[in-house]
This record gives sequence, C-alpha cells and structure tokens, in this order.
Amino acid sequence: MTSQNKDEGEKAMDYKKILTIQDISCVGQCSLTVALPILSACGMETCILPSAVLSTHTAGFSGFTFRDLTDDMPAIQAHWQKEGIRFDSIYTGYLGSTKQVGYVKNILETMGEEHCVKIVDPAFADNGNLYPIFNSVYVDAMKTLCPAADILLPNISEACFLAGVEYKEVYDEDYVKGLLAELSKLGCSTIVLTGVGYSPEKTGVVVYENGKISYYEHRRIAKGCHGTGDVYASAFTGALLGGKPIFEAAKIAADYTVLCIENTQGDPDHWYGVKFETALPDLIGMLHCKEKQPPLD
Repeated sequence: MTSQNKDEGEKAMDYKKILTIQDISCVGQCSLTVALPILSACGMETCILPSAVLSTHTAGFSGFTFRDLTDDMPAIQAHWQKEGIRFDSIYTGYLGSTKQVGYVKNILETMGEEHCVKIVDPAFADNGNLYPIFNSVYVDAMKTLCPAADILLPNISEACFLAGVEYKEVYDEDYVKGLLAELSKLGCSTIVLTGVGYSPEKTGVVVYENGKISYYEHRRIAKGCHGTGDVYASAFTGALLGGKPIFEAAKIAADYTVLCIENTQGDPDHWYGVKFETALPDLIGMLHCKEKQPPLD
C-alpha cells in the first residue's frame, strides 16, 4: 500500500456516520437544530431520527405546535435495516415518551456497527425538577436505557432521579462520588456528569470511567441559557468521535459551551438559546489543536 493510499484509507476511517435521535424544535436552538450543525462541523456524517416536531421549544414560548413522531420510528428503522444502513455512533437526546425509550433501546442494540459508540443524554430534568411532561414512570423507563449506553451524559438533577439519590443544591466531593457510585449500578461504566460546582463562582464536569474520577472546573456564568445541555452533548460527541479521549472531549465541550453563552450575553432579545453558530470556528480550532510537544534536546 502506498503512503497516499494509506492516508486516504485513514481519512475514510475518520469519517464517521452518526445517528442522533431527539426532537426538532423549529425555533429555539436546541435538540436537532443544535446537534446537526455542531456534529457536522466536527466532521461527522450526521443522520437524524426526529422524535417529534415542535414549532418552538417549550421553555418560555406559549401556544407552540407539537407533532408526535413515535409511530414513525419503527418504520424508519425497518427501512434502514432493509437498506443495510448502520452507524458508527448513536447519540440520543430528548425523547417524548416511555414508548419512544423502548424504540430507542432497540435501535441502540441493533443499528450500530461493530464498535458503535452509544451516548445517552437523559434530558428530562434540571434544577432538581422533572420537565413538566415527565413523571416517575418515564424515569424508570430511562433507567432501562442506561445499560445500553457506553457513555451516559446526565446533569446532576437527572443523575439524582436515575440513581434514587436526594438532590442537593449545595454538596461536596463525597456527595458526587456517592451519586456516581449509585448511578453506575444501573450499568453505566462511563458517566460524564455536567453542572458540578463546589463554589458559587465555579462549575464543571466530572468524568467517571470504571471507577476513576476526573474533574474539569471552569467559570460559572450566572445567567443560564436554554439549550446549553444539547450544545454540550453535541460538542462532546463530536470531539469524542473525532478521536479525543473522553476527558479531553468533556473539557472541549465545556469550553465551547461557555464560549457560546459568552457570545450571547448582552442581547436581551436572544433569551431562547445561545449563539452557538458564532463559536463554531472556535470549536473546530479546539478539535484540531494538538498539545505542544517538549523541545528536542
């Protein structure tokens, strides 16, 4: 094999086909309208399976339209199977019902290539509360999805509901370690826990890999924004599939999300999401940045 053919072969191997399953909120910068551009910018062939179509997201808008696509999901899967379509990675986000969770579990188990990376963002709670459409039955259904995932991406609220641990606003490292230990009992060997802060000025990400815990801390921006969980999960997935180790991918996604929030500050009319598009060149730069090597003697 010539060096040119080898380079072409390596490029082909680097070009991953990823499926992301979540809703389309046509306006609002969340779910698929975030995942598709971010993953594409990371160099992934991004395929989608919409769980629902909404005119806007549900946080702050009123009178939005909603079309449930649950019943279309098995037919779409069947067509893909007939065509022999499989994926190098499957990343799930917001799912609208327990029935969808069951369909998605089957997709995770049957539609991946041999070394498919399966990433689940539970996307059902924040600030200690379930999103309005969810209940304990949905949480129990989501627990069944955890063993099918290679990597689980919850925030602290979602982790508490899944693990059956009391949610706390103020906590220490022992609390987080205990939470991760309980969550791992669901069959999650790798967990990226977001929104972990031990002081009012800081927040960060904890990466749990087979019992090993690593923490990346960064500045907390007081004013929260809608859709940042989807921004984070998409950037993390793109970085990971692009070859970054898990902790580095978690760090890149955190830095990118903070930058997206910073780019949106000062614009009161843009309350419904973050201007993630303006920071995509920075994300691409992070993905291609290599650690400096020590000088040669």
